[in-house]
Amino acid sequence: MSDFIVHAIPGSPFSRSVMAALEEKGASWRLAPVAPGTMRSPEHLARHPFGRVPVLEHGDFWLYETQAVLRYLDRILPTPALSPSDARRLARMDQVMNINDWYLFHGVGNVIVFHRVVGPRVMGLPADEKAIEAAMPKARVVFSELSRLLGEQAFFTGDSLSLADLLVAPGVSFFTLTPEWKELGVPHPNLLAWLKRMEARPSMQATTWERVSELAKAA
Repeated sequence: MSDFIVHAIPGSPFSRSVMAALEEKGASWRLAPVAPGTMRSPEHLARHPFGRVPVLEHGDFWLYETQAVLRYLDRILPTPALSPSDARRLARMDQVMNINDWYLFHGVGNVIVFHRVVGPRVMGLPADEKAIEAAMPKARVVFSELSRLLGEQAFFTGDSLSLADLLVAPGVSFFTLTPEWKELGVPHPNLLAWLKRMEARPSMQATTWERVSELAKAA
């Protein structure tokens, strides 16, 4: 089959998860940049009717929703495996991936990271301190639970990298750019060590906001 094309915006943590998974698989892929402010355009809505990123293009097959994309890649590119075979570990992977989507991102990342990083850097907007303060109770629960589920393991499902790690790491990494990280991340040494391991991986280094921005300019 043909190479993979990822329709994405540089800086999107969900897009980074897909690109990092492709890097882990050693797959050939390229970026089709989606310009900020165009996700509601007819062109992009034809790719993703809900106006989000990423969208995977693989030959004549198109797929959106990050978890679906990650699982698709793991099925058609079976090595290295990024889903555990043990039922309980697989269930833990699914659980952590859903925590990412429903709790780390919604109401936490899309508030705190937006007002601390994306809004000021990309849109020139001032941070909404009240919105950040309102998001902090949920954020504390999320980071505490991620720390608990990780425990003393190297990765969320044990000794091997899984899709859960690739999905969660880009979102958590953004929090290190916020002052709230001192309260949310620093009190959890196991999360700090895990994030350091993740960010050292070639797949993560190849998909930083800066690197993907370079790819977008060259596309």
